[in-house]
Amino acid sequence: MAACILAIWFSLCAATWAQAASASGLSTYLPKITPADFFPGADRFGALQGDPPIVPAYRGDKIQGFVYLNSDFANAVGYSGKPIHILVGIDPKGLITGVKLVDHKEPIVLIGIPEGRIIATLNSLIGKDMKPVASGAENPPKVDIVSGATVTVLVMSDSIVRSASKLIRSGRVGGGDAAIASAALPAVTKTLDLEHSEVRDWASLVGDGSVRRLHLTINEVSDAFANVGKTAAAQNPEPGERAGDFIDLYAALVTAPTIGRSLLGDDGYQRLTESLKPGQQAIVVVANGAYSFKGSAYVRGGIFDRIEILQEGNSTRFRDKNHTRLGGLHAMGAPEFKEIGLFVTPPEFTLDPTQPWQLQLLVQRAVGARDKAFLTFDLSYTLPEQYLRREQRAVTVPESAPAPASQAVAAATQPPPDGEEPLWVRIWRSSTVSIAVTALMLGALTLIFFFQNVLVRRPVLYTWVRRAYLAFVLVWLGWYANAQLSVVNVVTFSNALVTGFHWEFFLAAPLIFILWSATAGGLLFWGRGPFCGWLCPFGALQELTNTVAKWLKVPQITVPWGLHERMWPIKYIIFLGLFGLSLYSVDMAERFAEVEPFKTAIILKFARGWPFVAYAVGLLVIGLFIERFFCRYLCPLGAALAIPGRMRTFEWLRRWQECGSPCQRCAKECPVQSIHPEGHINVNECIYCMHCQELYYDDHRCPHMIQVRLKREKFAAMSSPSMRGGKGPNTVITHAGKPVATGARSNPSSS
Repeated sequence: MAACILAIWFSLCAATWAQAASASGLSTYLPKITPADFFPGADRFGALQGDPPIVPAYRGDKIQGFVYLNSDFANAVGYSGKPIHILVGIDPKGLITGVKLVDHKEPIVLIGIPEGRIIATLNSLIGKDMKPVASGAENPPKVDIVSGATVTVLVMSDSIVRSASKLIRSGRVGGGDAAIASAALPAVTKTLDLEHSEVRDWASLVGDGSVRRLHLTINEVSDAFANVGKTAAAQNPEPGERAGDFIDLYAALVTAPTIGRSLLGDDGYQRLTESLKPGQQAIVVVANGAYSFKGSAYVRGGIFDRIEILQEGNSTRFRDKNHTRLGGLHAMGAPEFKEIGLFVTPPEFTLDPTQPWQLQLLVQRAVGARDKAFLTFDLSYTLPEQYLRREQRAVTVPESAPAPASQAVAAATQPPPDGEEPLWVRIWRSSTVSIAVTALMLGALTLIFFFQNVLVRRPVLYTWVRRAYLAFVLVWLGWYANAQLSVVNVVTFSNALVTGFHWEFFLAAPLIFILWSATAGGLLFWGRGPFCGWLCPFGALQELTNTVAKWLKVPQITVPWGLHERMWPIKYIIFLGLFGLSLYSVDMAERFAEVEPFKTAIILKFARGWPFVAYAVGLLVIGLFIERFFCRYLCPLGAALAIPGRMRTFEWLRRWQECGSPCQRCAKECPVQSIHPEGHINVNECIYCMHCQELYYDDHRCPHMIQVRLKREKFAAMSSPSMRGGKGPNTVITHAGKPVATGARSNPSSS
């Protein structure tokens, strides 16, 4: 049975991995599409052209346009930290004719946002003319945001627009208009003057445009929503006076020495210049008001989705590795700001400091329980002439190539100055209720463990306490909070120890961090039992469904001990395989970690492809007959916890000398068969359900306790007044305590 389950799992993983392994390169994706998907009437593709490659689409002998892969021309790394691959069709005039999402790893889309909604949003770019965007005459077109997948949609649309613009400027499409590319090569070239600098105060920096401002009131934002027909958003303003500040935002290019020294201080500017790579620019953004330009939804590896830098048809958003927290500004007279951030442009984006650029602020407002409305506002920035140097020669500014990951040194790795809270602190503050509930759960579990001897003496009470606790773990911790630990966490942690460990990465998920901390503590005290038996939502689901099955008189299968003992190593083999695979490829290990049905049954609540649902349901169905089948034989996380769990400090599961020889009751009634026939408990397999402890104190089921009870009752009977002559010679006191008249004294042991 286990072999069949493993075969299904390996088949699923092999198919998934094979699909992922092939996901690279335009030539790889072409067999999956037809020319007509992008150009009506087109009937064939031509040969690949150029580097990066594009492929012409023909209708007969007439060219209809070209198809290319967005990630070949522009950075398309999404929320997952992996590229999003989209095929884009563009006609010879520069109009986008079609888009097709061919591969992505975005968790937001995979987990619950229908892919059709994402594709429908991207399709709004079809028919857009990219030539004005490529020339800088127009700003990039915007798509409607899908609530819940903001970052993913923004990255996808931006990569399509940026890649099309670069293709047009290269002269390869758009009528071969090479003038678009050459028009930006003036006889007099401007460069940033890095030799001259001074320290100036805040007022003078704002006065000459070195620092630019975007000021919006709540009323102005409401009017803007109303003007575009988003009435619900206009009628749901932020708390406070309508004339009050929605946001008072300032931005400045601190790569310019005077601006950088004035705002960052000499030491801060020196650290910045030492961390910058060639071609990188740095921007300071500060703000006060009711609206945050940083937001609170981004996590490490995520994107600041509320601000975007635009220049000449190109755009970029900052990841948190491009961000450094600042405590304050050094310029004399600078106000105190609630939010301050120093951002460094990513290596794949070239910001020309001598040309105008825009900072675009994405404003969002709730219009219902889950939906939001979006609007953008621009802050235009042009570096004052005194910071520029003019040279009488023509230069060609090459487009930057993506730098190796090892060279993408983020300014965020520098220690944050005092005065601004780290990101993980803000995330924890926004999750106060969930953290409090989790802490109460763990506190209750600690009390259960410390007072286990009191509870197990009351089997009915204990049974309902355990069932209620497991139900809460399943419904709230699992299905609501999605706080399901996984072997992927173990693999990620191990990989972080090798590649570079940062606490902020793990602290960014409060409930997962708390549960792992509690699990680590539980390993030292009690082994794997506290998590596997009490805190695992999928384990709770298995046990509760099996409880219902028993109530419905579903026959239970007892696996023969010899077979049972030999199936234990399967989960250890799976874990070691995943761990070894992670040393080669973490991504591959995560795919094969689908042996855990946790994502399907808990995170996605069975809203997934039928093979995964069938696998998870199959395990649960087997669990109706063999309690916690997955936990016993297949769970790699249980194996990972069992290995260090052998270092436990306490041994609170009590045993009698008779346990195992001759008594076998605990071994036969253990829900997961973790008690050896010899009587000792295998802590590697024990889930700490405490059923054996119920038996340990039960003087009607445990043979040892039955003997103790009988002796106690016999002693009580012998010590009663009636036995000292109060009831006469023919009166016998039974162990029930009632006098019975007989002709002769009965043997007390017969009772």
